[in-house]
Amino acid sequence: MSTLEKLKTTLQNVLGPRAEQLVEALDELTLTVKASDYLEVARTLRDHPELKFEQLMDIAGLDYSAYGDGAYDGPRYAAVSHLLSLTHNWRLRVRVFAPEDDLPVVASLIDLWSSADWFEREAFDLVGIVFEGHPDLRRILTDYGFIGHPFRKDFPTSGYVEMRYDPEQKRVIYQPVTIEPREITPRIIREEHYAGLKH
Repeated sequence: MSTLEKLKTTLQNVLGPRAEQLVEALDELTLTVKASDYLEVARTLRDHPELKFEQLMDIAGLDYSAYGDGAYDGPRYAAVSHLLSLTHNWRLRVRVFAPEDDLPVVASLIDLWSSADWFEREAFDLVGIVFEGHPDLRRILTDYGFIGHPFRKDFPTSGYVEMRYDPEQKRVIYQPVTIEPREITPRIIREEHYAGLKH
């Protein structure tokens, strides 16, 4: 039995019906759990002697609104945690979908793994997922006055506002984006004249 098969069997035995979905792809396992089971499952993953995922490596917020070229029909936002078991040398991805799209809320893992602190703040800032129970959930990468969540699929690439220094007011100001779309034609480099070399 391979390491991945052993992990999958162990997860099925320990979690039972709380393991909503277990998918194997690219030599990795993704465990999907319900939002109502998320905290309890995470605690089991950390504390159960057959699992012992001692380390939380990362948490990412995902927006599935454009997944499958729009063919996806399900909850829009998910938080994905990446766990490492040093004891068993296992890695696991745990995915939980926020039940509501209008206000995506999932439980915070900060009481189980302190490393969740900044990861959850990043997912909140960039995707807008609210982590219930987080003691200091505020923006971490965008400006304090920033409006919106830039990793949402419906957020424009150029954003809504830009900031610049105004020499007349002698301060930084915000203004609507002034970037105009343009087409850039690449310069063609001929190999025989590349970098001044002659053949």
